[in-house]
Amino acid sequence: MQDTAKYLIHADITADGVVERSDVVGAVFGQTEGLLGDDLDLRDLQDSSKVGRIDVDIASENGQSFGEITIATSLDKVETAILAAALETIDRVGPCESTIDVDSIEDVRAAKRRQVVERAKTLLAEAFDGSILSSQELVEEVRRAIRVEDITEYEGYPAGPRVADSDAIIIVEGRADVLQLLKYGIKTAVAVEGTNIPEAVAKLTGERTVTAFLDGDRGGDLILKELAQVGDIDYVAFAPRNRSVEDLDRHEVMAALRDKVSYDAVVSAETPREAVAATDGSTTPAPVESRDPAGEPTSTRTPEESVVDAVGEATEVEVTEADESDGETTAESTAEDSESASVDREPKTLHGHVAAVIDDGTGRVRLLSETFDTLAEGDASEAFDLLRDADAVPAAVVLDGEVSQRLLDVAAQRGVDQVVAASEGEFVKKPTSVRVRTVDELREVADQ
Repeated sequence: MQDTAKYLIHADITADGVVERSDVVGAVFGQTEGLLGDDLDLRDLQDSSKVGRIDVDIASENGQSFGEITIATSLDKVETAILAAALETIDRVGPCESTIDVDSIEDVRAAKRRQVVERAKTLLAEAFDGSILSSQELVEEVRRAIRVEDITEYEGYPAGPRVADSDAIIIVEGRADVLQLLKYGIKTAVAVEGTNIPEAVAKLTGERTVTAFLDGDRGGDLILKELAQVGDIDYVAFAPRNRSVEDLDRHEVMAALRDKVSYDAVVSAETPREAVAATDGSTTPAPVESRDPAGEPTSTRTPEESVVDAVGEATEVEVTEADESDGETTAESTAEDSESASVDREPKTLHGHVAAVIDDGTGRVRLLSETFDTLAEGDASEAFDLLRDADAVPAAVVLDGEVSQRLLDVAAQRGVDQVVAASEGEFVKKPTSVRVRTVDELREVADQ
């Protein structure tokens, strides 16, 4: 039958008691017999293979049963609709009162077409994703490979290729930091590989202009203290708090190096980061002093004017180009930060959720916990399925729509305390365990 079926009737069933599949099937045959005449008798239609097997999926809990009925037919649209309507006349299953609501009549061919489309989309993504690179991506891939290959060693420690001959170097914590800076074109970094500062690196600090570029955590603070004890540090830059240099984007690296401050400013602060402007713009960088060969201050410059000292002789052009190429990225980052700051906070009261869901006319349903946190949310038309399938039992349901009998039944079965909706439908039986109110009734109580 499934090979020749044209339509699938999907119906939801609720029963005020415990029933099984055989009870439901018996009720369908028994209560539709003779209702539609000889041409649409359900048993005759099954014998002639115009109606398939009646599939029933039903479960019982807390003395009530609910589930789904699926019937495949090869009838035309009109006859299928009549048969579906006949199911809704069934009001008892076994000894129990019941309600059957037709959820949808599905065109099998349309369902198969959807399956074809979804599978084609999956195959398209899996087969072609990542297989074609743009020209820019190809260039970046080659550059990245070259920069990784450029990593060298200085006295046995990971370093960029310019450390040995550059007048200015950057000290970072580990090999991954050196690789990250190489990826952005900075070739003057050397790693200390932990808090035990190697003698070779300590000696190097006395011969070069040194910027310590460290992670934004306690480990970075400790390394800075030891560097100051065994070496000679000129400038300090930190990654944003609780982030590592190896995790920073290009524009974040360049911003941190531009915002470096003199080590003297760090020493005078209670904590190192109070004197250092992180890339989140939380502090203002102190002026950077330039020194003559004798070590005496000659002028006061901003960190932006002194970026060449941090990245070596050849890095000024690279940083300038990086700023130009990262303008768009920085603007996007700023826009994202602004957007995230404007997101409304979730309501913490029932009235707040009612205003957000019903007053705004969202056409949505929201399931709430006892503390009015959102457990789940969906379209109002999916309220029955959302409530039935919810893992945690909601304390309240807020619905921008009409409360139906079947929704009220599943709310009672699941143990929901209250339902607040835009309007109420007509109820055959209203459970006493669930408090049902419209938004107007809720506000009348609040105003009293």
